[in-house]
Parts: sequence; structure tokens; C-alpha cells
Amino acid sequence: MSSYLLPSLRAALLCACALITPAFSANAAPAAPPPIADFFDNPAFSGAILSPNGKFLAVRYSNDNKRDRLIVIELATNAVKVVAQFSDRDVNRFEWVNNERLVLDSTDKTIGAGDVVYWPGLFAVNRDGSNFRQLVQVSGNFVQEHGVARNVLPADHFLVEQKGAQTSENVYVTNPKRDGIDESGDIKYVNLIRLNTVTGRSETVRRPGLARAWLLDHKGEPRICVTLDKNTEAVWYLDPASKEWRQIAAFDTYLGGKDAFSPLAFAPDGTFYVLSARGKDKQALHTFDLATGQLSAEPLVVLADYDFSGSLITTRDKLLGVRYLSDARSTVWFDPKMKALQAAIDAALPATVNLVDVPARAEAPWVLVRAYSDRQPSRYMLYNLDTGKFNPVGSTHERVDPARMAEQELVRYTARDGLKVPAWLTLPTAVPTAVPTAVPTAVPTAVPTAQRKNLPMVVLVHGGPYVRGNEWGWSADSQFLASRGYAVLEPEFRGSTGFGSKHYRAGWKQWGLKMQDDIADAAKWAIAEGIADPKRICIAGASYGGYATLMGLANDPALFKCGINWIGVADINLLYTGHWSFTSDASAGFLKYGAPTLIGDPVKDAAQLRATSPLLQAARITQPLLLAYGAADRRVPLYHGKKFYEALKEHNPNIEWVVYQEEGHGWSLPRNRIDFWSRVEKFLQRHIGTP
Repeated sequence: MSSYLLPSLRAALLCACALITPAFSANAAPAAPPPIADFFDNPAFSGAILSPNGKFLAVRYSNDNKRDRLIVIELATNAVKVVAQFSDRDVNRFEWVNNERLVLDSTDKTIGAGDVVYWPGLFAVNRDGSNFRQLVQVSGNFVQEHGVARNVLPADHFLVEQKGAQTSENVYVTNPKRDGIDESGDIKYVNLIRLNTVTGRSETVRRPGLARAWLLDHKGEPRICVTLDKNTEAVWYLDPASKEWRQIAAFDTYLGGKDAFSPLAFAPDGTFYVLSARGKDKQALHTFDLATGQLSAEPLVVLADYDFSGSLITTRDKLLGVRYLSDARSTVWFDPKMKALQAAIDAALPATVNLVDVPARAEAPWVLVRAYSDRQPSRYMLYNLDTGKFNPVGSTHERVDPARMAEQELVRYTARDGLKVPAWLTLPTAVPTAVPTAVPTAVPTAVPTAQRKNLPMVVLVHGGPYVRGNEWGWSADSQFLASRGYAVLEPEFRGSTGFGSKHYRAGWKQWGLKMQDDIADAAKWAIAEGIADPKRICIAGASYGGYATLMGLANDPALFKCGINWIGVADINLLYTGHWSFTSDASAGFLKYGAPTLIGDPVKDAAQLRATSPLLQAARITQPLLLAYGAADRRVPLYHGKKFYEALKEHNPNIEWVVYQEEGHGWSLPRNRIDFWSRVEKFLQRHIGTP
């Protein structure tokens, strides 16, 4: 089997991106920075999917800044039809069931997590708006309600995010079964249910054990089931010949192992594709022999500097290529025609990453292109194979001007123990210049890239922490900060995933220790490079990033002049034993089997957890600090913030404290996002901005 070694994508775009770099004039009047709402409003356009035959495009859109609705466009005539909309909620996820029918669920973008009453429900509708049918209740109750229409499932059923064959009236939904009677209980197992979108009739798929995940084959039939018993994850295969489940693998779900793999997809020819490191440092794309139970000796696709993360791109009968993520997203095409098509589209759009989606059974000349860059938010357009012309569809952030956005670059620095650490560096296209106003503000003034040195900097720490923090592309947080003249550095500190097993495992039990050193070393690298002004560096982050912000202020007071912590962990022990206004959404299994190894054992590592507790180190923090929490947070409850605030306010007068009563673990409402980032802007200007 051929093995593809794929390079970084961003380097190929550097020259093209330079084409959109704006020219600067020393005599030009400073322009006001883009409004905060341009970055943090809900997008008017938020998704598009081609029908299986490629003749129709389904779009989620709101042109009145009110409710998202589902629109279908007939591409041959450009006829537009609103096929689904609600007066009291928004269309959320949607997918084609077949060429004539769609399925969708709902959300309510006007309320925060603490005020959520409705679950998403599920609905189906024909592409002309006819035969609209509710399939799943919209309710928070798990118990079947009285008086519900026949063949409507209870609210605890959720659409499977897999397309399947798209040749029948059926979709699949999952039904989690929990300990206890409400949503606060841990999931015991997950049922898979085949659901007819016309009749509403359903049939539960027989499961081999305590199922936690399911995978459909290319024909849309259940083929893989992943079960979890304590900390043991088992992978089961439903043999089409015997119609019986058989176990094909088992390993530790939290710690992995040499033979561990993650099921990915089935190709049209029945080949089973999985992700596995196979004893090496980086995860790669492998095939798995269902007859022998063996992984392929060589990977199909392996990335030099990254774990493979991606998906197969197929038609009804052919594997066309693989979509993957390195520094940015890209595609390796196995099909020569698709490779030539990609080259033609890239030549026409040289400054962006261009992701091409093809219909499963094309009967029309259209493909869908999503184009983006570090400066350009995602925009969708149709490309006509016959004419070679583009037809714009929509952008996620229509008001954002790419010419005013900042450059983002993946850099690598060396931590104090020699580990190479990736980091995302966003340099502003402008630096702030003070202007005389009643309220102290700063207006960014454009300057050439070569002069962007000795800047005020925000070290932005990602949450998780055992996730990948970022990828090359437009990011509201970093672009907003850059628009106000700040350099932004986002380290992928040890423990971050996506950069190999060594990098990931180096972060185990390193909260407040080597993970924290990596963050400090990132700031020191930026100083040594002449990018950051050593007297104007602020540390900021959410969740784990909030924890790292607090520990950064305690450990490196000479380095970080201020801190911004939103929804941040204040004490590791509180994750295990803290007072909860709500039941934690961290599973009992993770707290028992995963967290003690990844984060620290509350008994065996008690001394370490005390030494790395921001709550117990609060007396050492004297720098200005902005603290923000959600009152309905179930991941890091408000109790974390309150305890830390009480410990800090006795000796530190420079604290700004805000609670968003309706919010959970993050800000879901635009008004709260705008309010929070307005506070961030003023806070930074006071403490590290231009005098």
C-alpha cells in the first residue's frame, strides 16, 4: 500500500497571502478598529450542504438577525425555498436523508446554558417544504410525556453525525441511557435506533455490550460498536454474513496502548479505515483487516509533524481522497480528476485554503468550496465544472475585511528542558496610538510588518488541556486582540494533542509544572525575538487556560503584568471533591480511571496538587486580574471562581469580577461575548496598552 508523507500546507500559501497584504502610508489617518460585534456576533450564514445528486444546496441562514432557518436552493434555476423555520428557536444541525428529504434539529440562540428548557428535538421535511414531520420531542424530560403524537420519540434521542447511504427514508439516532433519572447521571450505554423520517417508525439495533459509540458502513448500516466497561474499551464488528457481533480489539480507553486505534470510516469497497500510532509517535491512517484482526503494517497517510486527523472523501462507489489537518486543513486526492480540479480551484483562489466537497452521486456540474485563511473567515461558493466559474453562497463573518486582519504563523520554540513546542503567533497589522478622548482608548495605526516589534502581547492559553489548541485559520479571539494592536501567542504546550504521543504524554501530571514552564518559555521566546515588550505581557485563557493564567501570575510575576481568567479551574482537588451547584459533567469513569493519571491522584499526589493549586497560591498573586464565570457552568462551577475571588480580594485591589448568570462553560450569547471582550479591551488598555 502506498504511503503519503504530507508536508505543511501554510508554507505554500505564504506568497499568495502576501498578495492581499495592504499597503501602508505614513500620512494615512488612523482608522477606527473593527467593531467588537464583527468578531463575536452570531453568523448570519452558518452552513451549506449539497444534496446527494448535487442538484440542490441546503443552507442555514438568517438575514434578519433573528432566527436561523433552513433554505433549499435549486441550482439549475436558483429558485429559493424556505423549508423549515421556527418562531421560538433556530434550525441547528441538518443533513440530507436522500435527494428529496432533509432532517434537522433545533436550538435556541437567544438563551444561555442556564436557561435552556428545550432539547434539540428532530424534524424531517421534503426539499420543497412539504411533509414536515416531528420525529423527536423538544423537551428536557427523559420520561415519555402524555399526549404526545404517535411515533414521536422522547427528547433523549439525537441525530447521528454520519451521512450513511442517503438512499432511503431512514436515519439513525442515538439514545443514551444514564444512571439516575435525569441528564446529570453518567452514561451507562448508548442505544442506536433506525428511524424512518416519513412514518416515524423506529427500531433499536441490537448492541453487543455497554455501547458508547457506533459507526455505519458506506451503505448506511451499523457495522462497528465501541463498548466501554470501566476503563476497558472494546471494538465490535457486526459480521454481515453471520449477523453476529464479534470483538476485534480491546485496550485502555484513557491511556491507550501500542495496539489501540480509533475507528474512522468504511470505504465503498468495504475497507475499514482506522487511526493508530501502531507503536510510533504519530497517529496515522491505517486499514484494519477484519478477517485477521490486524492493522496494516504501513499507513496509507502519515504526517511528518502531526497526528493524522481527518476523514475519507467518497462517492457512492469510489474513495476519492482524504481530508486531513496539519497546520491547516487540506486534501490528498487519489483520484486524478479531483487532483486536477483542486489545482484549478487553487489557481483561481491562491490566497486561501480551498476545501472541495463533492456530491455522493453527482447528476449536476456543481461542487461546493469552502475557502478560508488566517485573515479570511470561511466563505462558501459553488464551482461549476462545466464553466469553471464560481457562484458565491455566503460567509460566516460577512462584515470582516480580510485586509484589516492579522497574519498568523506557526512557530516553534525550545522549552527549558529541550522540548520543541509549537505555538501560534498572530501579529497585528496595526499598533495602537493614543487619541485624545473623554474615555482613554487607542486607535490602531497601520505600520509595516518589519516595524512590528516590541509589541504588547497576550499569551493566550487554550483549554482542555489534553486537546489541540488551534489550527491555521481565522480566529475571533486572536484576531480581535490583534485588531487592538496586541501580538497574540498561543502555545501548544506539552499535553496538547495532535503533535505526537511524546508531546502529549509529556504533559501528564504536569499541571502547574512543566506545562506551566512551557507557557512562560513561550513568552520569554517572544521577548528574545524582539516581538514582545517585556514590560507589557498579559496571560489569558479559559477553563484549563484560566488555571494556567492564575498559576502564571503566581509563578512568574515579573513576566506577566496582568491576567484574564474566564471559567478557569481554581483548584485541582475541586474537580474531584468540590461543592457543586450542579452535578459535574465530567464522568465518574474519567475521574476514577483517567484524571488520576493525566492530572494527578488526589491521595498519592496530594502534596503536588497543593503546590499547584491557584487557590492555595492566591496570596502570591498581586497583579491586576479579570475574572469571569458562568453561573450555570457544570464543568468548572461558579464555586471555583467565588472561592478564588474571596481568597484574592483581601490583598489584591486590582480585581475585576463578572458573572454571567445564564451562561455555562463559555459564552453562548452574543451580548455576553461582546460584553466580555469589551471588558478585556478596556482591561488590557489600562494595564499593557499604549499610555
